[in-house]
Formats: sequence, structure tokens, C-alpha cells
Amino acid sequence: MNVNEKITTFLNSGLLEQYLIGQTNTSQTLEVEHYLKTSPEVNKAYKKLEEQLEFTAQLHAVKAPKNVLDSVLNSIEETPVVKLNTKPKRKWYSLAIAASVAALLFAGSSAYLYMQNNQLSKENQVIVDEIFDLRGDITNNNNKLNDILEQFKQLNNPETEKYVLEGNRSAKDLKTVAYINPKEKRSMIDVVSLPQLPDDKVYQIWADIQGKMVSLGILNEADRKLQEIPYTEDALGLSISIEPKGGSLQRSNDTPVAEISLKLND
Repeated sequence: MNVNEKITTFLNSGLLEQYLIGQTNTSQTLEVEHYLKTSPEVNKAYKKLEEQLEFTAQLHAVKAPKNVLDSVLNSIEETPVVKLNTKPKRKWYSLAIAASVAALLFAGSSAYLYMQNNQLSKENQVIVDEIFDLRGDITNNNNKLNDILEQFKQLNNPETEKYVLEGNRSAKDLKTVAYINPKEKRSMIDVVSLPQLPDDKVYQIWADIQGKMVSLGILNEADRKLQEIPYTEDALGLSISIEPKGGSLQRSNDTPVAEISLKLND
């Protein structure tokens, strides 16, 4: 397993979130702190988690409702002081009033706290979903980065041959670059520029195998990026022709707009 795969596995393990809230054991803590010291990607993910959780804590910091405190103070001030010669009935009546007020206050504050906790639970779930989305984005970005690194490695492989296909007078501005590695049996093509065609026409690339033209796919200006094409064993050359929209099973003309011969393997 390479370094990127280890980092991806670590980020998907949930240890970073557990470490942030103090739920890791000694060995897990050492593992997390190792990645924090050695991996900028893990550091970035950790800082984003810190910011999200800090924002959530500030947003949901619950203060005691002022009206509840005022009601308690008012009930204390309004409750009459019981004198030694107060009749038993008077004392019982005062205590009943105080108990009723306390019950109402408790019910009101309980309802308020219930609604607050319910809202907090919903918003916490949103944060959890965002954390999972973040982890998904990290995984997708890692996969894209791995693809780019693999393509870069392929282009710099000494076994990879580079072929530039330039258009003739029928397509002067056409230019594509093919990269073929016969040892690893891989082919890629980079669409540099394609002249505009009518809506009912497309460019199609072909491999010449012992005089038989085999389609390698349709070229599109919108796909101006390095992309894989089928590798063809013992191909003598590559050519590009203009075909009806959707492509053809056979090259429809004898004069392609671009072509190049390939080196034969010994």
C-alpha cells in the first residue's frame, strides 16, 4: 500500500474525528499525531473539522432564558414572609402558591430545553452529513490525483513513444498527440486542437493493422484532455478522418485529414 492509499485509509477510518473529541486510546492518539506531523492533507482535513465543530459550538451555546430567571426572582420577592404567629392555613396557602409557580416554571423551562435539544440534534446531523461529504470529497480528489500521477508516470516512461498528428489542407488547424507504450500495451491521446465541423460530422481516429482500418474512437473538442484509447498490437500507423455523426464502422474515405506511421517493434 503506497503513502496516498495509507492516508486515504486513515481519513476514512474516523480516527481523526474521534481524536478531535478525545475518544482515542493511546495507540490511536500516537497514530493520529504521526499523520498530523507528516501529512499536509491530514492537517488540512483536521483544521476543517476543528473549524466546523467550533462554529457549531458557538452557534448552539445555550444561555438560560432571561424570562425564566426574572420569574423566579419575582416569585421570591412576592412570597410573603411567614411570621411566628401566622395561622396554619395561611402558611399552607402560601406554600401551595409557591409550589404552583415552581411547577409552571419547571414545565415552561422543560418545554424550552426540549425544543432547543431537538433543534440541536437536527443541526448536529447536518454537521455529521457534511463531515461524511468532506470525507467523500477527499477520496474523490485522491482518486483524481492518482489518475493524474499515473498519466504523468506513463508520459515520462522511456518506453513511451510520442506521435504528433497534424492536419493536412482539409483540416489545417488539427493537432493531436498520441502516446504509445508497446511494452505496457497502453495508448493515450491528447487532443490539442480540432477545427470546427458541421453538426452532422465528427472526427474519428483509426489504427492501420496490416491494411485494415480499426476504429479507436471519436475525437471531440470538448474532450481536450489526456485520455486512454484502445491499444492495438502491430499497428502500422494512425489516421484521423471526418465521418458522419456517431462515427463509422469503416473509414468512409481514402484520404484522411491526418495520418502518421508508427515505429515497428523488433
